[in-house]
Formats: sequence, C-alpha cells, structure tokens
Amino acid sequence: MILWCYLIWYLVTVFHHFDPSPRIWLNSLGISAVIGVALLLSLNSNRSGRRDPWETFRLFLMPFCVSSFSSLIKGQGFILVIPPRRSELAVSLATCAAFASSVYCLKRISRARQDAGSIGA
Repeated sequence: MILWCYLIWYLVTVFHHFDPSPRIWLNSLGISAVIGVALLLSLNSNRSGRRDPWETFRLFLMPFCVSSFSSLIKGQGFILVIPPRRSELAVSLATCAAFASSVYCLKRISRARQDAGSIGA
C-alpha cells in the first residue's frame, strides 16, 4: 500500500507543478531506462525463471518518477518532499489517507464476507 501512496504523492505533485518541457520528461525516460536495466540485471543475477511484468514495470517506473519529481520541485521551496504550500500538502495527505481508508474498509468487508461464507458452509 505504501507504494501506492508514493504514486499518489507523485501524481499530486505533478498536477500542481507540471512542466510541459520535453527536456524534463526525456531526461526522466533516459534515467529510467539506465537505472531500470541496472535494477533488472541485479535482480536477474539472483533469480531464475520468468519475472512478473508488473514487477518489471515498477523497476522502470520508480526511477522515472524520482527523476521527474526532482526536476519538477527544483527551486520550488520543497523541504525534502514536503511542498511549501499547505493546500498542496493537505491534498497529498488527504488523498493518501482516503486511499488507505478505502483499502482498509474493502479488506474488512472482504474478511466479513469470507467469515460469513465459512459459517454458512
């Protein structure tokens, strides 16, 4: 769930600080390719067999997000990854909290249904 919250934080930041400059996005793609391949190679040396496509996608997505995030927030007054505007921070935190609450509620509902199904069987 924490990776989803990272993605939410990233998307809120991109929404607030989007820069259409191709340079940012092309540099991020290049970094993603270089680091993604390195991560893939480091994992392949430790494992044999097929890799989950979602896992491979994440190995390339994370470096892309990190590099574009750092380009977008440069000179914007961020403290580490905390935005300087309270409204933006509130949106990021509220969105992550809403996601976490939704996941928690869905898991509780799923467990309750499983428990009810096992009692009736």
